[in-house]
Amino acid sequence: MKLQSLVNFENLNKIYQADHGKFHALKNINLKINKGELIAVVGASGSGKSTLMNILGFLDRPTSGKYIFLENEVSKLKDEKLSEIRNKKIGFVFQSFFLLPRLSALQNVMLPIQYRDKISKNAKQQALSMLQKVGINHLASNKPKQLSGGQQQRVAIARSLINDPEVILADEPTGALDSKTSSDVMDLFLKLNKEEKRTIIIVTHDKEVSRLCNRIITLEDGAIVEN
Repeated sequence: MKLQSLVNFENLNKIYQADHGKFHALKNINLKINKGELIAVVGASGSGKSTLMNILGFLDRPTSGKYIFLENEVSKLKDEKLSEIRNKKIGFVFQSFFLLPRLSALQNVMLPIQYRDKISKNAKQQALSMLQKVGINHLASNKPKQLSGGQQQRVAIARSLINDPEVILADEPTGALDSKTSSDVMDLFLKLNKEEKRTIIIVTHDKEVSRLCNRIITLEDGAIVEN
């Protein structure tokens, strides 16, 4: 069976203007990612992991080269179009959860639908379904401060799934969790990948997390040294 291409970087570079001159954050990146992959992106601090993730998620633009997403060249699209693609096609999970403290777990999960368009009649049911998928639908009315770190991360994962994205980008998703909770969160990612064929890309410093992924991309000084 032919694998379906999701991401293709062709000679992609990212250069920032710094006080001491130009900083080459990514150097001639050539990378192909297919649908259904579970990938870890690893490397030392300053290796380019965050820059790579930001470009993958349309939060930043390459300085040169091509970014082909679902077989469409997206490098030159206007910000409004990129924002639309990001909201519909990308799910984000972060180390710090980024839940709004005044909203319940259910309301936090519903947020991406609100950003996308008017709330549909079944938005609440969709959000409850996502919370059930991650195993905490019984905590739907709880606010973040009433949840443990692991439960907050599950809310964040449910939120990332609400728009049925093509890819989930997880930036150090276990970085603020203890080892047991980290293992539980990774079990959830593994289940989503295996049972739902979700494409998941995880930036991590945790060797145990990367070991569980099907593929490891190693960055060093802005270049891919292992893929």
